[in-house]
Amino acid sequence: MNQFIKTPEQQALIDQLRALQPAFQAREPELDVRDSFPFENIKDLKQLDYHTLTLPQEHGGQGFGLYEYVLAQEAIAEGSGATALSIGWHVGIVLEYAENRHWQPQSADWLMAEIANGALINTAATEANAGSPARGALPQTTAIADGNHYIVSGEKTYTSMAPALDYIFVTAATETDEVITVIIPRHAEGVSIDETWDMLAMRGTASHTLVLDSVRIPNTHILKPAGVTAAAKGWLLHIPACYIGIASAARAYAVEFAANYSPASLDKPIAETPPIQQTIGEMELQLATARHLLYGTVERYVHAANKAEMEEALNITKIAVTQAAMEIVDKAMKIVGSRALSEENPMHRHYLNVRAGLYNPPMEDMVKAQLAAQAINEFTQHSKTEVK
Repeated sequence: MNQFIKTPEQQALIDQLRALQPAFQAREPELDVRDSFPFENIKDLKQLDYHTLTLPQEHGGQGFGLYEYVLAQEAIAEGSGATALSIGWHVGIVLEYAENRHWQPQSADWLMAEIANGALINTAATEANAGSPARGALPQTTAIADGNHYIVSGEKTYTSMAPALDYIFVTAATETDEVITVIIPRHAEGVSIDETWDMLAMRGTASHTLVLDSVRIPNTHILKPAGVTAAAKGWLLHIPACYIGIASAARAYAVEFAANYSPASLDKPIAETPPIQQTIGEMELQLATARHLLYGTVERYVHAANKAEMEEALNITKIAVTQAAMEIVDKAMKIVGSRALSEENPMHRHYLNVRAGLYNPPMEDMVKAQLAAQAINEFTQHSKTEVK
């Protein structure tokens, strides 16, 4: 039992997921292909009831919390980063509801039942040319009232796990410019997926464009009315958990390579040379530091009396852990050498996938701007106090 696994239940969960890692890793080359998706990996996870990991027990779920969720997401990412990021949105959104209970009660009840029976969900909020919702962009997607129904039209980009979703939570503007979140059944008339996802990184997430052409839904499919948000967003720590999992996989490959590779110029493995040992030591230090920060933040969040006050800590943790993950992968690449760029070598995939963390929320520039404004304001207020 490692230092971050504290209970037999946590150990059992991670043991199950680690047992899947070899199969996930063997399937990884398939995810280099455009329009690919880890269907078999998701199937394996659902056979473990992973889709119900954070579903409240009263709704037939396992009822695990943030700590187990982050442990699990890191373990999945060590096998397949794209699989972890994809399923992480579903499990995290369910956890957000479990913590906040901010959905419409009627909608929540039937959604919980659907999820217990195997349904997968995700949110679609980003739109082409509209900017990121995290930066205050308003949706161009519309929800027009029509009697007891809404007619929803628009397009949403970055719809991760699109090929496997059953319900999609879509942000849309009403006639009065209020922004509501509606539940769109994936197979409703007028719903289609435009396979636009051509990114080099995290290609296997199949984050295609969702197209909504006059989709008619009952007004009971409102998930959240205007102005309702979740106060607690600790579930977003699945993002740094994913990238530190990728870094851990890269580190493991590099260390194994160094221990077994003996070039003709040496009479011993390169792992016995001081430069390689130094690089491995740096990776170990960064990995341990990042994981202590990640799980330390998780524990603080779990025990926080006011979880909304943890936003700054969550943002800092995402940025710091993701940056550490990229640096660890870069060091692992140097150990493996030029063969790390080969399509047959898993290192090239780790190198590309870990960089996708730069574009998952929160954005680094926004966090740094907020921290800078806070520091300047504190200094200014202190200076004014001294003058008085």
